[in-house]
Amino acid sequence: MAGFSLPDGGAEGHAGRQPNSVNAMLTKADDYPVHQLPEPIATAGTDRNFYDRYFFNGYSPEGDIFFAVALGVYPHLNIMDASLSVIHDGVQHNLRASKILHMERMNTTVGPLAVQVIEPLQTLRVTADKNEHGIRADITFHARALPVEEPRFTYRQGPSTFMDYTRLTQNGSYEGWIEVAGKRVELKRDRIVGTRDRSWGVRPVGLQNPQPVAPPRLPQFYWLWSPLNFPDKFMLYHINADADGKPWNTASVIGGTGESKPEHMAACWSTIDYKPGTRHAKSAVIETRDVKGGEWRAELTPKFNFYMSGIGYGHPEWGHGRFQGADLKVGYDSYKTAEVNENDFQFQHIQAICSARLTGPNVNTSGTGVLEQLAIGAYEPHGLTGIFDPHK
Repeated sequence: MAGFSLPDGGAEGHAGRQPNSVNAMLTKADDYPVHQLPEPIATAGTDRNFYDRYFFNGYSPEGDIFFAVALGVYPHLNIMDASLSVIHDGVQHNLRASKILHMERMNTTVGPLAVQVIEPLQTLRVTADKNEHGIRADITFHARALPVEEPRFTYRQGPSTFMDYTRLTQNGSYEGWIEVAGKRVELKRDRIVGTRDRSWGVRPVGLQNPQPVAPPRLPQFYWLWSPLNFPDKFMLYHINADADGKPWNTASVIGGTGESKPEHMAACWSTIDYKPGTRHAKSAVIETRDVKGGEWRAELTPKFNFYMSGIGYGHPEWGHGRFQGADLKVGYDSYKTAEVNENDFQFQHIQAICSARLTGPNVNTSGTGVLEQLAIGAYEPHGLTGIFDPHK
């Protein structure tokens, strides 16, 4: 054929060439019809910050038990980590584990901790097997409402994409048990409620980028997330906002339990009364307007805090995606929640367990939920200045 020549090595050279052993590695996930790229599932595009995470929280209306679980997969870092935190008798117990992924995402077990999908979007199970730290659990999540897809979170700092991820959120109930230091707490499905989410995409994970975007800028991130459970309803609300108060991602949904379709609100906003000398809420109000013009109001009263570093968020050693120096490592710590200095960096990111009252068109009901809060840097509407300067 005129004008055509073989690349160096000729036909025989190409016939003997093998695909790249890393990029072409096949894993168990490749037997499922879930591919999004013309590559094995072991790869996830080219961004080293790609992640895929499970999150669960559960609590009783009385506040005598709270637990949270996270399991994250970081394909480009070749890491999977997991954690279980339990607050009981005023102490937050944190069990953490990290392993080398070996590119196999279907094995969602990290040391003693595991997440199992029993029925997608309906039933999931979390277990903590016997370990030297005395925390064991067998917890099953049951959906009490349809899952909600939150608006895609895409946030850029100049030309650099800082975040780009999708999350589904679903309220539910739990059954099973948790054991701490030999004491077992039974979880009754008609009493223990909470929320799970699944998120995947790009967030900062592992070590920080050694060359951030130019010019340098002060850190700033304002975030509230509030999933609330009521006897026959649920409510979701979140806001990400710039320093001047302009939201770059915010939404609210109110729905019934069972198979009823949730209603996305036409507008939503929130106000906070801060605890003196902190960046955490003493009380909060979430207000929304539905597409028919109906006004909704959720009044939140925090009772105690769960510190998100317990499941890896902002932890100096067990941050998400960090290589722990071994094929598998398991760790544990605990602290009395009443003695925590909320202004320490490690304890800024919280979920406050709240009593909640929801009023709206023909609705006046009470329930329980959380108000997740992370305010880094300035936020002019609330008078927040500096990086972590407390509210005055």
